[in-house]
Amino acid sequence: MSDETLGRIADALERISPPPAPPPDFSTADVFVWHPGAAAANDALTPVAKVNRVDIDLLQGIDRSRQTLLDNTERFARGLAANNALLWGSRGMGKSSLVKAVHARVNEGPNRLLLVEILRDDIPTMGRLLTIVRANPDERFLLFCDDLSFDKDDAHYKSLKAALDGGVEGRPANALFYATSNRRHLMPRDMIENERQTAINPSEATEEKVSLSDRFGLWLGFHACDQTQYLDMIRAYCNAYGIEIDEDTVRAEAIEWRQTRGSVSGRVAWQFVQDLAGRRGVSIDN
Repeated sequence: MSDETLGRIADALERISPPPAPPPDFSTADVFVWHPGAAAANDALTPVAKVNRVDIDLLQGIDRSRQTLLDNTERFARGLAANNALLWGSRGMGKSSLVKAVHARVNEGPNRLLLVEILRDDIPTMGRLLTIVRANPDERFLLFCDDLSFDKDDAHYKSLKAALDGGVEGRPANALFYATSNRRHLMPRDMIENERQTAINPSEATEEKVSLSDRFGLWLGFHACDQTQYLDMIRAYCNAYGIEIDEDTVRAEAIEWRQTRGSVSGRVAWQFVQDLAGRRGVSIDN
Protein backbone atom coordinates (compact mmCIF):
# COMPACT_ATOMS: atom_id res chain seq x y z
CA MET A 1 0.00 0.00 0.00
CA SER A 2 1.49 3.35 -1.05
CA ASP A 3 2.24 6.23 1.32
CA GLU A 4 -0.34 8.32 -0.52
CA THR A 5 -3.07 5.74 0.14
CA LEU A 6 -2.12 5.48 3.80
CA GLY A 7 -2.26 9.25 4.06
CA ARG A 8 -5.77 9.36 2.61
CA ILE A 9 -6.91 6.66 5.05
CA ALA A 10 -5.46 8.60 7.97
CA ASP A 11 -7.18 11.80 6.83
CA ALA A 12 -10.50 9.95 6.51
CA LEU A 13 -10.20 8.51 10.01
CA GLU A 14 -9.51 11.96 11.44
CA ARG A 15 -12.65 13.31 9.77
CA ILE A 16 -14.75 10.43 11.12
CA SER A 17 -13.38 10.76 14.66
CA PRO A 18 -13.74 14.31 16.05
CA PRO A 19 -10.73 15.77 17.83
CA PRO A 20 -10.61 15.55 21.63
CA ALA A 21 -12.38 18.34 23.44
CA PRO A 22 -10.00 21.07 24.68
CA PRO A 23 -9.34 21.15 28.42
CA PRO A 24 -11.90 23.26 30.28
CA ASP A 25 -11.07 26.88 30.97
CA PHE A 26 -12.47 27.46 34.44
CA SER A 27 -11.78 31.19 34.28
CA THR A 28 -14.66 31.70 31.82
CA ALA A 29 -17.53 31.03 34.25
CA ASP A 30 -18.49 29.92 37.74
CA VAL A 31 -21.12 27.41 36.56
CA PHE A 32 -20.66 24.53 34.12
CA VAL A 33 -22.74 21.67 32.75
CA TRP A 34 -21.17 18.22 32.36
CA HIS A 35 -21.58 16.80 28.84
CA PRO A 36 -19.96 13.35 28.60
CA GLY A 37 -18.96 12.13 25.18
CA ALA A 38 -18.88 8.64 23.73
CA ALA A 39 -15.33 8.41 25.07
CA ALA A 40 -13.43 10.27 27.77
CA ALA A 41 -11.50 12.24 25.14
CA ASN A 42 -14.75 13.87 24.01
CA ASP A 43 -16.09 14.85 27.44
CA ALA A 44 -16.84 18.54 27.88
CA LEU A 45 -17.66 21.00 30.64
CA THR A 46 -19.80 23.71 29.05
CA PRO A 47 -19.78 27.12 30.75
CA VAL A 48 -23.13 28.73 31.61
CA ALA A 49 -23.13 32.43 30.84
CA LYS A 50 -26.35 33.24 32.72
CA VAL A 51 -27.60 31.03 35.52
CA ASN A 52 -31.32 30.59 36.20
CA ARG A 53 -31.55 31.32 39.92
CA VAL A 54 -33.11 33.59 42.53
CA ASP A 55 -31.49 35.54 45.33
CA ILE A 56 -31.12 33.52 48.51
CA ASP A 57 -33.01 36.16 50.52
CA LEU A 58 -36.15 35.49 48.44
CA LEU A 59 -36.34 31.87 49.58
CA GLN A 60 -38.90 31.95 52.36
CA GLY A 61 -40.01 29.29 54.88
CA ILE A 62 -36.76 27.28 54.75
CA ASP A 63 -34.60 29.34 57.10
CA ARG A 64 -32.98 26.47 58.96
CA SER A 65 -32.15 24.45 55.83
CA ARG A 66 -30.89 27.60 54.10
CA GLN A 67 -28.47 28.46 56.90
CA THR A 68 -27.29 24.87 57.34
CA LEU A 69 -26.49 24.43 53.65
CA LEU A 70 -24.86 27.86 53.46
CA ASP A 71 -22.61 27.09 56.44
CA ASN A 72 -21.62 23.71 54.98
CA THR A 73 -20.82 25.24 51.59
CA GLU A 74 -18.83 28.14 53.03
CA ARG A 75 -16.69 25.72 55.03
CA PHE A 76 -15.96 23.74 51.88
CA ALA A 77 -15.11 26.90 49.93
CA ARG A 78 -12.60 27.81 52.65
CA GLY A 79 -10.93 24.42 52.32
CA LEU A 80 -12.40 22.97 55.51
CA ALA A 81 -14.22 19.67 56.00
CA ALA A 82 -17.80 19.54 54.71
CA ASN A 83 -20.45 16.92 53.95
CA ASN A 84 -22.16 15.80 50.78
CA ALA A 85 -25.76 17.02 51.02
CA LEU A 86 -29.11 15.50 50.06
CA LEU A 87 -32.01 17.93 49.86
CA TRP A 88 -35.19 15.86 49.89
CA GLY A 89 -38.88 16.44 50.32
CA SER A 90 -41.96 18.07 48.83
CA ARG A 91 -41.82 19.23 45.24
CA GLY A 92 -41.67 22.92 44.52
CA MET A 93 -40.25 23.93 47.91
CA GLY A 94 -36.99 25.41 46.66
CA LYS A 95 -34.50 22.55 46.87
CA SER A 96 -32.67 23.19 43.60
CA SER A 97 -33.16 26.96 43.93
CA LEU A 98 -31.42 26.84 47.30
CA VAL A 99 -28.36 25.04 45.92
CA LYS A 100 -27.91 27.61 43.17
CA ALA A 101 -28.61 30.52 45.50
CA VAL A 102 -26.13 29.27 48.11
CA HIS A 103 -23.46 28.91 45.42
CA ALA A 104 -24.03 32.51 44.32
CA ARG A 105 -23.88 33.81 47.89
CA VAL A 106 -20.64 31.94 48.65
CA ASN A 107 -19.03 33.33 45.50
CA GLU A 108 -19.72 36.86 46.69
CA GLY A 109 -16.96 36.23 49.23
CA PRO A 110 -13.21 35.73 48.73
CA ASN A 111 -13.37 31.98 48.10
CA ARG A 112 -14.36 30.95 44.56
CA LEU A 113 -16.44 27.83 44.08
CA LEU A 114 -17.33 26.18 40.76
CA LEU A 115 -20.80 24.66 40.35
CA VAL A 116 -21.00 21.72 37.94
CA GLU A 117 -24.41 20.30 37.06
CA ILE A 118 -24.58 16.62 36.13
CA LEU A 119 -27.74 14.99 34.81
CA ARG A 120 -29.07 11.85 36.45
CA ASP A 121 -28.59 9.84 33.27
CA ASP A 122 -24.92 10.83 33.20
CA ILE A 123 -24.18 9.50 36.69
CA PRO A 124 -22.28 6.47 35.29
CA THR A 125 -19.69 8.89 33.83
CA MET A 126 -19.15 10.68 37.11
CA GLY A 127 -15.84 8.91 37.61
CA ARG A 128 -14.51 10.65 34.49
CA LEU A 129 -15.72 13.99 35.84
CA LEU A 130 -13.86 13.33 39.09
CA THR A 131 -10.70 12.71 37.05
CA ILE A 132 -10.97 16.26 35.72
CA VAL A 133 -11.60 17.53 39.24
CA ARG A 134 -8.47 15.79 40.55
CA ALA A 135 -6.44 17.32 37.71
CA ASN A 136 -7.40 20.83 38.88
CA PRO A 137 -6.54 20.88 42.60
CA ASP A 138 -6.45 24.68 42.74
CA GLU A 139 -10.21 24.85 42.03
CA ARG A 140 -13.04 23.73 44.30
CA PHE A 141 -16.00 21.98 42.71
CA LEU A 142 -19.58 21.66 43.88
CA LEU A 143 -21.11 18.83 41.83
CA PHE A 144 -24.88 19.10 41.62
CA CYS A 145 -27.54 16.63 40.43
CA ASP A 146 -31.11 17.89 40.41
CA ASP A 147 -34.12 15.59 40.86
CA LEU A 148 -32.04 12.50 41.60
CA SER A 149 -33.98 9.26 41.99
CA PHE A 150 -33.79 5.66 40.87
CA ASP A 151 -36.45 3.24 39.70
CA LYS A 152 -36.70 -0.52 39.54
CA ASP A 153 -33.89 -2.25 37.60
CA ASP A 154 -31.94 1.02 37.57
CA ALA A 155 -28.31 0.28 38.37
CA HIS A 156 -27.10 3.88 38.16
CA TYR A 157 -27.20 4.12 41.94
CA LYS A 158 -24.23 1.72 42.14
CA SER A 159 -22.17 4.11 39.99
CA LEU A 160 -23.06 6.97 42.30
CA LYS A 161 -22.17 4.98 45.41
CA ALA A 162 -18.75 4.22 43.96
CA ALA A 163 -18.21 7.86 42.97
CA LEU A 164 -19.20 9.19 46.41
CA ASP A 165 -16.94 6.71 48.15
CA GLY A 166 -14.16 7.44 45.69
CA GLY A 167 -12.80 3.87 45.50
CA VAL A 168 -9.19 3.38 46.49
CA GLU A 169 -8.35 6.97 45.54
CA GLY A 170 -11.06 8.44 47.75
CA ARG A 171 -13.28 11.36 46.85
CA PRO A 172 -11.18 14.34 45.72
CA ALA A 173 -10.66 16.82 48.54
CA ASN A 174 -11.70 19.63 46.18
CA ALA A 175 -15.10 18.09 45.31
CA LEU A 176 -18.44 18.07 47.11
CA PHE A 177 -21.69 16.52 45.87
CA TYR A 178 -25.17 17.99 46.36
CA ALA A 179 -28.36 16.32 45.15
CA THR A 180 -32.07 17.07 45.32
CA SER A 181 -34.80 14.45 45.36
CA ASN A 182 -38.47 14.03 46.24
CA ARG A 183 -37.47 10.74 47.92
CA ARG A 184 -35.59 10.51 51.17
CA HIS A 185 -33.84 7.28 50.20
CA LEU A 186 -33.72 8.17 46.46
CA MET A 187 -35.83 5.10 45.63
CA PRO A 188 -39.59 4.48 45.68
CA ARG A 189 -40.92 2.70 48.74
CA ASP A 190 -42.45 -0.11 46.66
CA MET A 191 -39.02 -0.82 45.18
CA ILE A 192 -37.54 -1.22 48.67
CA GLU A 193 -40.51 -3.32 49.82
CA ASN A 194 -40.16 -5.56 46.78
CA GLU A 195 -36.55 -6.22 47.70
CA ARG A 196 -37.65 -7.32 51.16
CA GLN A 197 -40.22 -9.74 49.72
CA THR A 198 -38.13 -11.36 47.01
CA ALA A 199 -34.60 -11.48 48.42
CA ILE A 200 -33.13 -14.52 50.17
CA ASN A 201 -31.97 -12.21 52.93
CA PRO A 202 -34.46 -9.30 52.99
CA SER A 203 -32.48 -7.12 55.39
CA GLU A 204 -29.32 -7.33 53.27
CA ALA A 205 -31.22 -6.47 50.08
CA THR A 206 -32.84 -3.48 51.71
CA GLU A 207 -29.52 -2.27 53.09
CA GLU A 208 -28.05 -2.42 49.58
CA LYS A 209 -30.80 -0.16 48.26
CA VAL A 210 -30.95 2.45 51.02
CA SER A 211 -27.23 2.63 51.71
CA LEU A 212 -26.81 5.17 48.92
CA SER A 213 -28.53 7.89 50.93
CA ASP A 214 -26.14 7.15 53.79
CA ARG A 215 -23.31 8.50 51.62
CA PHE A 216 -24.76 11.97 52.23
CA GLY A 217 -23.62 13.27 55.58
CA LEU A 218 -26.09 16.14 55.47
CA TRP A 219 -29.85 15.52 55.02
CA LEU A 220 -32.12 18.51 54.68
CA GLY A 221 -35.88 17.92 54.61
CA PHE A 222 -38.25 20.25 52.74
CA HIS A 223 -41.89 19.98 53.73
CA ALA A 224 -45.06 21.47 52.33
CA CYS A 225 -45.64 25.05 53.39
CA ASP A 226 -48.79 26.47 54.93
CA GLN A 227 -50.84 29.36 53.60
CA THR A 228 -49.05 31.96 55.73
CA GLN A 229 -45.65 30.93 54.35
CA TYR A 230 -47.11 30.84 50.83
CA LEU A 231 -48.34 34.45 51.16
CA ASP A 232 -45.00 35.52 52.68
CA MET A 233 -43.21 34.13 49.62
CA ILE A 234 -45.47 36.11 47.30
CA ARG A 235 -45.02 39.33 49.26
CA ALA A 236 -41.22 38.91 49.19
CA TYR A 237 -41.28 38.46 45.40
CA CYS A 238 -43.59 41.48 44.95
CA ASN A 239 -41.28 43.65 47.02
CA ALA A 240 -38.17 42.43 45.20
CA TYR A 241 -39.57 43.02 41.71
CA GLY A 242 -41.49 46.20 42.42
CA ILE A 243 -44.99 44.82 41.93
CA GLU A 244 -47.32 47.26 43.64
CA ILE A 245 -50.50 45.67 44.98
CA ASP A 246 -52.43 46.09 48.22
CA GLU A 247 -52.50 43.32 50.80
CA ASP A 248 -56.19 42.45 50.49
CA THR A 249 -56.04 42.11 46.72
CA VAL A 250 -52.87 40.03 46.60
CA ARG A 251 -54.17 37.77 49.36
CA ALA A 252 -57.49 37.12 47.59
CA GLU A 253 -55.86 36.51 44.20
CA ALA A 254 -53.08 34.33 45.64
CA ILE A 255 -55.53 32.12 47.53
CA GLU A 256 -57.71 31.72 44.45
CA TRP A 257 -54.61 30.84 42.39
CA ARG A 258 -53.44 28.10 44.74
CA GLN A 259 -56.96 26.68 45.00
CA THR A 260 -57.11 26.27 41.23
CA ARG A 261 -53.75 24.47 41.39
CA GLY A 262 -54.84 22.20 44.22
CA SER A 263 -51.53 22.64 46.02
CA VAL A 264 -49.45 25.18 47.86
CA SER A 265 -45.67 25.47 47.46
CA GLY A 266 -42.90 27.85 46.60
CA ARG A 267 -43.24 26.94 42.95
CA VAL A 268 -46.95 27.77 42.96
CA ALA A 269 -46.14 31.10 44.64
CA TRP A 270 -43.57 31.92 41.94
CA GLN A 271 -45.98 30.98 39.16
CA PHE A 272 -48.61 33.29 40.67
CA VAL A 273 -46.08 36.14 40.85
CA GLN A 274 -45.17 35.65 37.19
CA ASP A 275 -48.85 35.84 36.25
CA LEU A 276 -49.39 38.86 38.48
CA ALA A 277 -46.37 40.68 37.07
CA GLY A 278 -47.51 40.02 33.51
CA ARG A 279 -51.00 41.35 34.20
CA ARG A 280 -49.57 44.51 35.81
CA GLY A 281 -46.98 45.15 33.13
CA VAL A 282 -43.96 44.44 35.30
CA SER A 283 -40.98 42.74 33.66
CA ILE A 284 -39.30 39.97 35.66
CA ASP A 285 -35.83 38.73 34.82
CA ASN A 286 -35.80 35.04 35.73
